[in-house]
Amino acid sequence: MSSKTKNLRQADPHHAREAAKYEHPLPSREMILEVMAREGVPLAEDTLAATLGIDSHELEAFSRRLAAMEREGQVMRNRRGAILVADKAGLVKGRVIGHPDGYGFLKPEDGGADLFLAAKQMHKALHGDIVLARVTGVDRRGRSEGSIVEVLERAHQQVVGRLFVEQGVMFIMAEDKRIAQDFLVPPDGSKGAKHGQVVVAEILQQPSPQSEPIARVVEILGNYADPGMEIEIALRKHDLPHVFSKEAEQLASKHGDKVTAKDIKGRKDLRSLPFVTIDGETAKDFDDAVCCEPLAKGKGHRLWVAIADVSHYVRPGDALDRESRERGNSVYFPRRVIPMLPEGLSNELCSLKPEVDRLVMVCEMEVGPSGAVRQYQFYNAVIHSHARLTYTRVAAVLEGREADPPVPAALVPSLEELYVVFKALLGARAKRGAIDFDSVETQMIFDEKGKIERIVRVQRNDAHRLIEECMLAANVCASDFLIAAGHPALYRIHEGPTPEKLEALRSMLKDFGLSLGGGDEPHAKDYAALLTRIKDKPFAGLLQTVMLRSLRQAVYSPENVGHFGLAYEGYAHFTSPIRRYPDLVIHRAIKAVLAGTTYDAGDWPSLGVHCSETERRADDATRDVDAWLKCYFMQDHVGDEFEGTVSGVAGFGIFVTLDELYIDGLVHISDLGTDYFQYDAQRHLLRGERTGVRYQLGARVKVRVVRVDLEASKIDFVLVDGGPVAVAREGELPHAVPVAVQKPRDQDKKHTRIDTRNTDGGRGKKGKR
Repeated sequence: MSSKTKNLRQADPHHAREAAKYEHPLPSREMILEVMAREGVPLAEDTLAATLGIDSHELEAFSRRLAAMEREGQVMRNRRGAILVADKAGLVKGRVIGHPDGYGFLKPEDGGADLFLAAKQMHKALHGDIVLARVTGVDRRGRSEGSIVEVLERAHQQVVGRLFVEQGVMFIMAEDKRIAQDFLVPPDGSKGAKHGQVVVAEILQQPSPQSEPIARVVEILGNYADPGMEIEIALRKHDLPHVFSKEAEQLASKHGDKVTAKDIKGRKDLRSLPFVTIDGETAKDFDDAVCCEPLAKGKGHRLWVAIADVSHYVRPGDALDRESRERGNSVYFPRRVIPMLPEGLSNELCSLKPEVDRLVMVCEMEVGPSGAVRQYQFYNAVIHSHARLTYTRVAAVLEGREADPPVPAALVPSLEELYVVFKALLGARAKRGAIDFDSVETQMIFDEKGKIERIVRVQRNDAHRLIEECMLAANVCASDFLIAAGHPALYRIHEGPTPEKLEALRSMLKDFGLSLGGGDEPHAKDYAALLTRIKDKPFAGLLQTVMLRSLRQAVYSPENVGHFGLAYEGYAHFTSPIRRYPDLVIHRAIKAVLAGTTYDAGDWPSLGVHCSETERRADDATRDVDAWLKCYFMQDHVGDEFEGTVSGVAGFGIFVTLDELYIDGLVHISDLGTDYFQYDAQRHLLRGERTGVRYQLGARVKVRVVRVDLEASKIDFVLVDGGPVAVAREGELPHAVPVAVQKPRDQDKKHTRIDTRNTDGGRGKKGKR
């Protein structure tokens, strides 16, 4: 190795990282790319090796590194075998996003503009595949168009769908409609599945320009309309882990079903305090309990929030930890829960059931009369819940009514003190300017066959809000504790609106003679102030929805940037470790600080991305199931007429939410009348060129159900003349109502009134739109 190449390798900015990982460190990927870019031409592998000073005994390892870089789309080889930087070849690496109509898009990894992929290109790949593509031009709609050069990573090894037989040929249509290709099934590959049945198939041959994909049935799930089939499909369509390994089940069972004296040793004993759990009627996993007592007269209250100590039983790196980390969170379907932990822990040993000892981590707070948390402390404890209460029973007590069944008299004083604390915390919430969007929450009621019998509106009461505020307070203390200690953590962050969305919102507000304060960087209190101003206006629902959609999604990240919607400078999830992996991580971090050590979760940024993705995956899966169930229910309502509200506007039509059923459907633009309609995305409206008729978000309409497509989970409406306010014309403002939000399912728990696409409550899973 010459002195020049030796110096080059020593100048590698990532040399220390490589040396820590390998006994004989090679040039880093970054250095390899830098050298190739500097050379400016494709290089033969031996030339590149010589340039980088690769010794003979390193050649094999160097070739493996280049192969890995090639697989990941960082480099590629030309026809002569020379290596070149993919970016220099005009290639874009990204993920394929399929469309049911056969075409697709490439979402670039670097965040650039999407590339349109024509149906011919989509024959080379499936939705979700990672590919390299070349920009080939611009299509007739002005979109950049691409051509797939190479598939780097296949997203699917299996597919769930329905098996069909036509003219002796068997094929599978994927349930994920973003996969538009049919999978051919060889004559011996059906495993006895019948025409129309739902199956899981192993992909034997991926698609190519020359041939269709081929798959072999490995599991027959049953008939399409079988009870629970929609959930079985969703589990496999979204790759949701739903079976625990034998190792994890055995590890969970080893902990038994009782707290032992050994477990209690070294913990603060709070079993004499009147802790209670407050949940929905059908909840099974109780991961939080509360207790409250007044301080000296006028000095405020002492509030205890006790959270199940899951970290005592799930240790870093063990089988339970690996599987809960992979799942990321529990998934709540109608009538079925896919838990993050085996039920022996989630519903038993970690569940704060009444009249049994349970291990907890406690956040003990002093809350002043103004709602400020003056001081707090965290510690390990043991409690003995005195009662399992419900929101309905507690609300009755708070309103001075008789609960059914009655709440034990000994617990009433603590509940009344909790109510005083809740009022103080609520006042502090208003003072700091947290956003409080109005919403309608619904619940599906099912018949014995597992199908929707009816959909009802659910009213939130003060008991819901009481628990929510207690959980929010504990979550903020957890964040503050770890920030003060300088310990790494996963924060729940929510950034303010993007400049583009903010501009669109302000443009919409101008039409109503309104404005949003805060300039280029509005605060949550600016949103809250605007909500107060429009509260009793006829267009309140319209503007609330637009305001809501201007906000970003909340995610998990080790970089604390605060929580915009809740108006917190720091916020973390601490209160639901049974159902959310980030909460378990926070518990471990707090315990490490208390013990004077450090908890290493590994790659914190990657963990944040993973947990955010598993949350979205769960949302997508539950949304699919809800949509299918609603379509099945609406089959009996074809031809019926309903009043509703325009809840979405697109270039192809308007979406309407029905008043009585809280179900969405589409009125296609071709059914809006004999006119040419212009779509205004910023104002969320379609405007007729000739008639001036406009259909805007929040408008009241009357519709008829004309079609239900169960396989596509779509419902079609047409407008009915003579509706209450069928349309709005130029210069008129549409009357609007709050948009329906799906109530949390059976075991779902506390939630905030801020839409979960963007923000959070303090406890468990929230309502969905």
